[in-house]
Amino acid sequence: MLSDNKAATSTLMKNYDVVIIGAGAAGMMCAIEAGKRGRKVLVIDHAKKPGEKIRISGGGRCNFTNIGTKFDKFLSLNPRFCISALKRYSQHDFIKLVEQYEIAYHEKALGQLFCDGSAQQIVDMLLREMEDAGVELRLNTSVDRVERNENVGEDTEQGQYWIGLEHHEITAQSLVIASGAKSIPKMGATGFGYDIARQFDVPVTDTRPALVPLTFSDDTLDLVKPLSGISVESTVRHQSKELGKASFDEALLFTHRGLSGPSILQISSYWREGDEITADLARGKNISDELKTMRSDAGKQSIANVLARLIPAKLAQMIVDKAGISGNLADQNNAKLEQIGQMVNAWRLKPAGSEGYRTAEVTLGGVETSALNAKTMQAKNTDGLYFIGEVVDMTGWLGGYNFQWAWSSGWVCGQDC
Repeated sequence: MLSDNKAATSTLMKNYDVVIIGAGAAGMMCAIEAGKRGRKVLVIDHAKKPGEKIRISGGGRCNFTNIGTKFDKFLSLNPRFCISALKRYSQHDFIKLVEQYEIAYHEKALGQLFCDGSAQQIVDMLLREMEDAGVELRLNTSVDRVERNENVGEDTEQGQYWIGLEHHEITAQSLVIASGAKSIPKMGATGFGYDIARQFDVPVTDTRPALVPLTFSDDTLDLVKPLSGISVESTVRHQSKELGKASFDEALLFTHRGLSGPSILQISSYWREGDEITADLARGKNISDELKTMRSDAGKQSIANVLARLIPAKLAQMIVDKAGISGNLADQNNAKLEQIGQMVNAWRLKPAGSEGYRTAEVTLGGVETSALNAKTMQAKNTDGLYFIGEVVDMTGWLGGYNFQWAWSSGWVCGQDC
């Protein structure tokens, strides 16, 4: 409840229909839609520029959606929660908006859509839409406190929410939390949205870094560190009781800290501390069978050199050294070749951890979907309070799915807030 002092000064406050905290993908989309409905909308962000995650995504070209977006590409306590939003505002709807602004784009592997030019085109498109919808944007603005006015029914001039900014106060009938999550803290990412949820008794699941490179203890790191910069086409697998089986056929990259690349980023969302993963480092090749076949023609060559025809030379040398196998290919019996094949096609390893929120593209977990209305994104227990985008427990695969969740959740919220 507002204090007597706040109530007395309410006439000096600026009142809005909708205040959105967060000028990212979800927040800007929500603002556009709410503004189109004639709502008086303010978007607040502590950053100097809007849409920074959009700007840096996809190597600066923004993987803005995926043409194959479906609920089965998301992780959550309830992945089906996203179905309503994705159906009401689909990837095809966002593509139409991009085409309306004549932003050239192209499709990469697995349905990923990227701008031909700069990701800034997507930011500029959203800013133009916000401007046309009459949305007010305030950057470099921090929110100190949020309180709910329980007397709003008695005094309709006051909004449901009182928002304390650095030097003044505002009120809003609807408050939308689009503040993102903890990933990439150097861009100002925090757990602010979770704090607001807990303040209003909206439950929050455990969170962890996702779409993040994996790291290893010294013994494994000693093996992979010399391979830093090498990339192979791989299949990476993981299995757990909670999440079942997961498998990704994409590139794997060796780094000086461990492993990265699309396949590793994907599997990191499923992996938990103590779990093992399995990597096929030569997807599409049965290494033991190929070595057996090559034995007749290349038998006099060293096993390392022959293996280097099938996988990168440094990786081949690491494999034979770890197997303790030397000599020419002809000297190796089938058992040894099968041992090498197993090490390449089914390398089992146990990561020690991940690079954390510092490099994670997204945060897994967040505001529980059971506490939200899937059609509006409003908290079930608190009128006028909404959560959208990454702050919600809805995490997509790598490849444009998380941006589509931002567009879709922001759009449906903008129809109601």
